[in-house]
Amino acid sequence: MTDTLGYGLEKRRQGNLEILAGRETFRDEFRRMLQSVSANGHTFEECKEVLKKNIWLDPGFKDFYAYCKEHDIPVVIISSGMAPLIRAVLSNLIGDEESAKIEIVANDAIVQPDGSWEITYRHPSSGFGHDKSQAILPYRALPHPPTTFFFGDGVSDMSAARHADVLFVKKKPGADNDLAAYCTREGIPHILFEDFHRALGVVSQVVEGRLSVQDALALGTA
Repeated sequence: MTDTLGYGLEKRRQGNLEILAGRETFRDEFRRMLQSVSANGHTFEECKEVLKKNIWLDPGFKDFYAYCKEHDIPVVIISSGMAPLIRAVLSNLIGDEESAKIEIVANDAIVQPDGSWEITYRHPSSGFGHDKSQAILPYRALPHPPTTFFFGDGVSDMSAARHADVLFVKKKPGADNDLAAYCTREGIPHILFEDFHRALGVVSQVVEGRLSVQDALALGTA
């Protein structure tokens, strides 16, 4: 939204680089990004409709989701966005019934009667605003922890990068690849993937015991 409805791509990109360099927190920079959208007069409902018209499912996601359902693997959306917007987009893409089956762990929003709005963070004291590791660590603490897969693509996913068993990082040709840069800099093992068709090939092998977590990470690319 920031690129088209807010202060634009160039300033948003500079903000991401400041986050990546550790000079700004994601919480503060992302708030400024969203404030630029609201300050330009775009209501929350307008933003919802714009997102519904301009977001498409990642290639292969339906097959990936079907595989997860077949093998009783919970699919959880862990996002630094705002839950009402995410739910609206998801329902538009896969229908209300299927959307309702997917848990969304995200931030929220306060919407005023005049349509103005602002984000409310899940973890306001954290520099991430939403510390995504807090959605993963409870699974790791179970007596018999399941294998956790995490899919991310940007600076908002830095808080989760160290905590999943298998981290998939979206490779975006000609676009921002900040999470990949962060993981490479910090020495965090990860698998680059272009779409969920490719990711499913790796996930299915791990789930079915044909590939260990260590060997999966050693692939480097799905």
